[in-house]
Amino acid sequence: MFLALDIGTTNIKAGVADENGKLLATAIRANRKQQHAQGYAYYDPQHLWNTVVDLINEVVKGARVTSIRSVGITSMAESGLLVDRQTGAARTMIIPWFETCALPYEARIKSEIDAYEQFCQSGLHPSFKQGLSKLLWIQETQPEALEGTVWLSVSSFVAYLLTGRFMEEETLAARTFVYRMDKQAWNLPLIQHFGLKESHFPTVVATGTSIGTVLPEVSRRLGLGVETAVCLAGHDHVCASLTIGQSEVGRVYNSMGTAETLVGHFGIRALGEADYHSGLAFGRHPLPGQMFWMGGHSASGGSVEWLRDLLDKGDLSYSDILGMLDQVALTPTGILYYPYLSGCGAPSPNALAKAGWIGLTTRHSRGDMFKAILEGNAYQMEWLRQEAEKVGREPINKLIVVGGGAKNKHWLQIKADVSGIELQHPNLPEATLLGAALMAGVGSGVYTSFEEAILALPAPESQVYAPDPMRHTQYRSMFENGFSRFRPMLLEYDMWLSQQSKL
Repeated sequence: MFLALDIGTTNIKAGVADENGKLLATAIRANRKQQHAQGYAYYDPQHLWNTVVDLINEVVKGARVTSIRSVGITSMAESGLLVDRQTGAARTMIIPWFETCALPYEARIKSEIDAYEQFCQSGLHPSFKQGLSKLLWIQETQPEALEGTVWLSVSSFVAYLLTGRFMEEETLAARTFVYRMDKQAWNLPLIQHFGLKESHFPTVVATGTSIGTVLPEVSRRLGLGVETAVCLAGHDHVCASLTIGQSEVGRVYNSMGTAETLVGHFGIRALGEADYHSGLAFGRHPLPGQMFWMGGHSASGGSVEWLRDLLDKGDLSYSDILGMLDQVALTPTGILYYPYLSGCGAPSPNALAKAGWIGLTTRHSRGDMFKAILEGNAYQMEWLRQEAEKVGREPINKLIVVGGGAKNKHWLQIKADVSGIELQHPNLPEATLLGAALMAGVGSGVYTSFEEAILALPAPESQVYAPDPMRHTQYRSMFENGFSRFRPMLLEYDMWLSQQSKL
């Protein structure tokens, strides 16, 4: 039996799975975001750990199993904190990936490096989200926190509390921007250039590796055995992508949640100019000999949540929203929504980008506005899909969609109509948990490889969404002549607005 933990932006989940990939018990709690007096958002480390403890106890009891062989931990990327190497105490709050306090340090990093050279080494473009930007912010605002501490992702923090060992795995180490994917080692010259030390970063292991077993005092509190192995399952999107069995050419994983992401993979090769200009992120895939590409944007489902809260202060249920969408025509709304509430992600990352609406009239209803949000996100992801095809050097003709957003049939049909390709929604309600369970199985030796772990999963039933030819023609015109045509004008306005704020 495997215990899986998924520490996400909005929720923390736990599950117990057997060796055949069946989830026997699951539990979920909100990952409570708080606001610091200094104005930045954070997660409280102790509260997060207490939540994890409660979830583990709940699912272990709920599954009615006598023993857990291993634990797999996956989490959101970039979110992290500093922990004292001697005492294990948290010296900072957990800074979320989306917190913009480090935005000025993104600009500093860009001004002091060769961006293309670092991209070829790290697979990333500099961003305020990354660990390096956050550490530079801490360096200036809380310099004492850097003394004798180590930077940990949320996964590694929980793994440390379980095992007493400071370790990180590759997919999350890379999100610091100071890990060299090409050499699989920390970039010491870059670390030192910015006044940091190698000791600020933990030892890095391969994704899915067991870093140790559960401490005796912790095992008693959690009902786990001291022989239970703890495995680092890495970046949540990469982890979840394993569950779709990424072996078929042209199939790409599409996670639809608060944020939305596409993940594909290809054989290991050196990165080049085309990769750099794609705006995508790259890293080493858990599958041997493979790399992954990843791109997404931060306010996909988040845009739906934003409008819901704006219109009804959160009292509007998702069933109500689906009911509104049922009443709206299947054809395009004619409204253009640019989903940049939290900036623009790939393929043209821009933290200063702002959301925008074009084409609203008094005849439009709330249902039209919700549908326009779904359309705008579909246009954004179609732009990304087209760029990803160039990088992957093969057509993307099928999306495997999972996540909370994939429960919205209207959204999936819109995505199919916009892209003109087939979408499959497998019956995998907890793909990320299941991926973490697979990682736990590989790390503890139950499976000899990730390929074997993937084959152990039963093929899930899938609902297929095929594009409607007439609507695809209409949406293609909206995408090419509307969304793509006016996007540069919106971004030009954003730049002007940013300059005005500095006057």
